Amino acid sequence: MKNGTSQQVDTAKKSLDVSDQVRGQRQSFAQAAVKPTAIAGKKDRKIYDAQFGSNLPGKLVRSEGEAPTGDSAADEAYDGAGATYDLYYEIFERNSIDDKGMQLNSIVHYLKGYDNAFWDGEKMVYGDGDEDLPEEDRLFNRFTISIDIIGHELTHGVTQYEANLVYQNQPGALNESFSDVFGSLVKQRIKNQKANDADWLIGEGLFTSNVNGKAIRSMKNPGSAYDDPVLGKDPQPGHMNDYVNTTSDNGGVHVNSGIPNKAFYEIATELGGYAWEKAGKIWYVTLRDKLKSTSDFQAAADKTYEAAGELFGANSVEQKAIKNGWAKVGINITSVPDTDPGDNPPDNGNDKSNNKGCANVLGILYSFNL
Repeated sequence: MKNGTSQQVDTAKKSLDVSDQVRGQRQSFAQAAVKPTAIAGKKDRKIYDAQFGSNLPGKLVRSEGEAPTGDSAADEAYDGAGATYDLYYEIFERNSIDDKGMQLNSIVHYLKGYDNAFWDGEKMVYGDGDEDLPEEDRLFNRFTISIDIIGHELTHGVTQYEANLVYQNQPGALNESFSDVFGSLVKQRIKNQKANDADWLIGEGLFTSNVNGKAIRSMKNPGSAYDDPVLGKDPQPGHMNDYVNTTSDNGGVHVNSGIPNKAFYEIATELGGYAWEKAGKIWYVTLRDKLKSTSDFQAAADKTYEAAGELFGANSVEQKAIKNGWAKVGINITSVPDTDPGDNPPDNGNDKSNNKGCANVLGILYSFNL
């Protein structure tokens, strides 16, 4: 390890080990596709405190309609889950994560020194960052601090119940990108920001003041979110010319997601207004109705173009914006249909270690947002 203290490295390794376990667990839930009992059009949130342990769900500290607890993490998890529910229900007419009124369960204070947050297939779990390290070594704040992170993670659940994009290579990068898109929309809606006024940052506030960075990702300018002596430089590309071929990070799912992220930013800002009104609806319909588990970037471009035509009309301003936005990241709309899932499965690679044995705490950024 070239960068970071021994304590920072140890914290990273522990978080990555848990992340590997969660990834397999979430895939099992996705394959089972178990849908809870429906509660029509009604938020149903429960917040639990793991009390720095791993015996979940922990102690129930807040239920739907109850007053704030005074615990920042618990109350942020409650508010973030509510804001995410409201975006999907009020804008996209979706009834919770599974569209059947699924209860939104969140767990805070998971383990001690856990630098991550994740959707495990049925609930949200948040760590508190580096609270166990000396102040001068802390890199991450609590993972409920950014509402877009909460929206991001819960959107992994939406994807699970819809396209169920394989968490590998381009389908996996799309999985991450859809979560960034809707996480950003949750934040923009809470702030009442139009597309051209938003910062398009993911995870703003997550870094401590020890880190030279403003967020973990930038949808507006991928690759510019941070440049730090310990974490390194944000490696996200914003164009297919810079696509990263790697066996790490499940084939670069957190790195190459910068490309479709940039496309969405370009489309939303070209259309103007509130991003959830047009670009967001196109992305939601595409995720819900048009993508397959193995869909790649080209399929996403073609299917968003198709969805825009259905929603707003052929050759509409909206459809032209879709074409322009994808072209700006090096992907041209084609008439070639998406292949069947079995025709061209993604390369899962032979590197089974992926993020294990992290040699730089930068790796923790790309296990984050599982």
